[in-house]
Amino acid sequence: MGLRICVWLVSMMDEERGDVPGWVLIMLMTSALVVAIWGVARGRLVAIVETALNTVCGSLGC
Repeated sequence: MGLRICVWLVSMMDEERGDVPGWVLIMLMTSALVVAIWGVARGRLVAIVETALNTVCGSLGC
């Protein structure tokens, strides 16, 4: 049974090569979106995170 699983895994790895240029493009586009959103909404995002942390931590000062 174990040998059968090993053979199946090796055959699956040979078939799955992936689309490296596609993944690189997705990562670049995602990074660009994050930078653009951060540039536009930085102040508001920081305020939201600070408010959330203050609500959770309270007087503990996390």
